[in-house]
Amino acid sequence: MNASLSLEADRALLGRTSTAEKVAEILRTRIIEGAFQPGERLAEDKIVKALSISRNTLREAFRLLTHARLLTHEMNRGVFVRSLTTDDVRDLYRVRRMIECSVVSAITAPPAGLAQVEAAVAEGERAERAGAWRELGTANMHFHQALTGLANSPRLDEMMQQIIAELRLAFHVMNDPERFHGPYLSRNQAILIDLRRGDGPSASEKLSDYLTVAETQLLAGFATRSPSPAP
Repeated sequence: MNASLSLEADRALLGRTSTAEKVAEILRTRIIEGAFQPGERLAEDKIVKALSISRNTLREAFRLLTHARLLTHEMNRGVFVRSLTTDDVRDLYRVRRMIECSVVSAITAPPAGLAQVEAAVAEGERAERAGAWRELGTANMHFHQALTGLANSPRLDEMMQQIIAELRLAFHVMNDPERFHGPYLSRNQAILIDLRRGDGPSASEKLSDYLTVAETQLLAGFATRSPSPAP
């Protein structure tokens, strides 16, 4: 994906009142969709031109995303997409278990927000049929965002959005997106079946195993990745 072209398409989202928060949200979305790679330098000139915004607005957006642990600023070099560590991965999955499994386990009847979960599964099924494995990964993250949304808590939704954006940066370590993302679609489908029955404890048990397998795969990927070249 050409990130600059994607950003140009997002220009309309800014409307007449472009703010640093809106710019940060656009860039966060592009990170979730995998348009930016860990370690990639963000070209300030290109983004300013693509979104028709001021440098001050972009720099404030960069500051917000740095605070959110998605970007890093290197003196005299610029702003870069953050590269995660194994400690980051362990912490992210620890928090995911606390949030997602707790939300799902409390369900005792078909939840009101199930349509969003179903839509995420359908999105994943379309991506699988098209062989679009990165898009399947995005659909998978939408699935987990929708699970958290079942709690009907704006604060949990915001926390999960942050976690998902960081996870996308971790996923880049996996060299085979089909092998990594593909098997989780059937797990999503199985969890959805439990939620339709209102069986939260069963869904939570499946989800806990799911997260353990995913964490193990990612940690193995980090252990075998090639060292980054010296700058």
